[in-house]
Amino acid sequence: MSGRSEDPSTSTSISPWKRFWERGGWWKATLLVVVYYALYQLGGFLFVPFRGDPAPGSASALFFDYILPIAFGGALLVAFALSLGWLRELFARQPINGRGWMWIGVAVVLVFNVLRFASLDYAAAGLDVVAAWLVAGLCIGFAEEVLTRGYVVNLMRKAGHSELATALVSAALFAGLHSGNLLGGQSLLATGIQVIYTFAFGICMYLTLRVTGHLIWPILLHASTDPSIFLLTTHPGDGPLATFAGFGNIPVILFGLVAIIFIRGRVTPPAVPGLPEGAPRD
Repeated sequence: MSGRSEDPSTSTSISPWKRFWERGGWWKATLLVVVYYALYQLGGFLFVPFRGDPAPGSASALFFDYILPIAFGGALLVAFALSLGWLRELFARQPINGRGWMWIGVAVVLVFNVLRFASLDYAAAGLDVVAAWLVAGLCIGFAEEVLTRGYVVNLMRKAGHSELATALVSAALFAGLHSGNLLGGQSLLATGIQVIYTFAFGICMYLTLRVTGHLIWPILLHASTDPSIFLLTTHPGDGPLATFAGFGNIPVILFGLVAIIFIRGRVTPPAVPGLPEGAPRD
């Protein structure tokens, strides 16, 4: 009898649940995003009885309309990671390095986030609303990046897809999440523009993941984006800086779409217990 312990990561006794996801694939990534979105929307109804009738745009409205539902979604994603043993894997060092030019994707988002925060009318907004938006931004950045730059990227790589396909699918599913704003009464034109922006922004977040090497950085960069955009839209300061900062989405769109041309690379997918070498994964 050998005294050597069996490594659970290579054991053929791996559960069917884990084996299913370990094979990866674009359609599994799509399935995950669709199920997450449905549960997130349903979860939002859990807090309706406690909402009351807060003033639109107030800290209380932000708490019930954004923070609680998205925090609920983030908790679901963490639970899913724990069920697969992926939590450490998602936040570990990336298996492929970035290129120097990818820092442009970080810079073009970060610079305009800073400019927007610098040009806000904080007195008109109120510190409670600003604080609520910062918390909401952290929840949004965590949930949406863990889902799309965490799970989706991981599933695409496990299936052996190229990094270009990984970036495109991740950004497309991220943009698809925002197309759901049509259900909330947003106009078709506004939603279409938002989908284009979020697709390009998703490419920038993928580049941030690649060049920094860790998921935490796109989470934090994303966390500063939504609050800066929404606060500047509702509480812009006076002067040319606020006007200039308001055009920040345009450089993100232009760079994000052009950057697609230069994305290269492929991650060798890890072996899946119980799956013969060379067998199709997706």
